[in-house]
Amino acid sequence: MNLNHLQYFVKLAYLEHYTKAAKDLSITQPSLSHAISSLEEELGTKLFEKQGRNVILTKYGKIFLKYVEKSLEYLQEGVDKTKALTCATSGLIDLGYIYTLEADFMPNMVRKFLDENKDKNFGFTFSSNNTKSIIEGLKNEKYDLGFCSKVENETSIDFIKVKQEELVIVVPKNHELSKYNEIDLIETISYNHIVFTKSSGLRQVIDNLFKQIDKKQNISYEVENDSSMAGLVAQGFGIAIMPNIPFLKYFDVDIIKLKSPAYTRNIYMAKLKNKYLPPAVEKFSKFVIKNCNVK
Repeated sequence: MNLNHLQYFVKLAYLEHYTKAAKDLSITQPSLSHAISSLEEELGTKLFEKQGRNVILTKYGKIFLKYVEKSLEYLQEGVDKTKALTCATSGLIDLGYIYTLEADFMPNMVRKFLDENKDKNFGFTFSSNNTKSIIEGLKNEKYDLGFCSKVENETSIDFIKVKQEELVIVVPKNHELSKYNEIDLIETISYNHIVFTKSSGLRQVIDNLFKQIDKKQNISYEVENDSSMAGLVAQGFGIAIMPNIPFLKYFDVDIIKLKSPAYTRNIYMAKLKNKYLPPAVEKFSKFVIKNCNVK
């Protein structure tokens, strides 16, 4: 079914005159007649009937008109929406990022971007998750850009380093370890540890640190995100090895430098290779790279 033919049909339905409709549509009358005949042949019914010099809709033409108008309106809405999302001065950017970035890095980056583009109409959606889910979200186009750990052997994704996070030891306020500015990891093994779940990219990193000293931590609780971890530590459920992130200052905890083995985690901006990015997404991606400057 031809889109132009549907538009011609609507015009004729309202003007009820072939010559007037053809003139409004800037086509010849024979072209309009052919379009209507094609529709009637495809539908197997008459859409118009003569009334003097005019034509009016048949019973079935009136029914068909309702659906055609709804369809054309919905199609136009889709066209307008797509143009709005992909033009250079507006657009929606879907972001997925790991939990450590939700309180500081991501809001600050977006705020700076919007401040530099006050004459534009950019919008964002925000979603925090673990690295595995973010990578899956990129592949199924839930996210335009992901901010997470690097995943080896992900050949379809580009990883661009944007941030580094130092791992520290977090203990309840006035804990017996609080008197130290820095300690070795081996000095924590006698305490209960709150750890990330195995779906977290950090879990394997921290487990490997303990393997380096040939020890195992005493695991008391497993959590999905950093805020839950800090909250449990603050309430005395255990200690934790976690990134030194800004929001820790809002919890009743002490932060101790991890002396040995020290570890700094790299955070990357992830995006699909050979994937078209709308102008808004491309602009934000370049802005992040320019403003992070991490080697």
